[in-house]
Amino acid sequence: MNQRRPEVRLTRQSSYERHRRASELARRRRQRLFPLLGAIVLLVITIAVLTSGGGTPSTTTTTTTPTHRTTTPVTTSTTTTDPGLLAQTSTEPSTGAPLTAQMTTLFHAIQTDSHTEAMSVFFPKSAYLQMKTGMLADPSADYESRLVGFYDLDLAAYNHQLGAAPTSTRLTQVLVNPSDAAWISPGTCENKVGYWHLPGVRLVYLSGGTTYSFRVASLISWRDTWSVVHLGPNPRPSNVGTVDDPQTGPGTPGPPGGC
Repeated sequence: MNQRRPEVRLTRQSSYERHRRASELARRRRQRLFPLLGAIVLLVITIAVLTSGGGTPSTTTTTTTPTHRTTTPVTTSTTTTDPGLLAQTSTEPSTGAPLTAQMTTLFHAIQTDSHTEAMSVFFPKSAYLQMKTGMLADPSADYESRLVGFYDLDLAAYNHQLGAAPTSTRLTQVLVNPSDAAWISPGTCENKVGYWHLPGVRLVYLSGGTTYSFRVASLISWRDTWSVVHLGPNPRPSNVGTVDDPQTGPGTPGPPGGC
């Protein structure tokens, strides 16, 4: 029995040594494995953070090609030259289509008793001042109180002449004798500037199936355009609105003369 005990003791020591060594080996392996596992865990966390949008944001660059437009600037005139401020010419205005267009405007102004529309074919004040300054004491007052004053009175009288329904009348003819137009020289009729004068243009119209007419007493020129200066007669029997030579039928334009 004394000889077997040491063998048993040796066997137990060998088993213990093996267990100790195995434990030590396992511990070392764990020591080597833990850093690797930590690195793996860190990598997984980093990937998770980046894919969840918590990392550095990505930048998307969009390149837009601009569309170039060629724009033509619109030039707007902010000033209109008053023809009455320009110098007079000796050009004789037309007695054709341009005059007919002006008389059509005048007839419509008579139908509607429109001062504004009637003034669009009236002689410009600025031109009148050129003609009369130095010839009359106060040409501006003469223009407003006498010329425009009578024009407004005559406009109402001509409107009344068209009857109870003036807008139902219709202009059918503008009668003019071109040979009645005459050049009025400077210094004549208290005018220091010359001009063309056209008397007695007749407006022929239809009312209720009957033809009537009346006369536009006097047109004068400024540059190359006719303008009304007297709608009713000048001079007249009294200072009231007066229709010049109303007739049944077309009547005859003229007579020549006057200034």
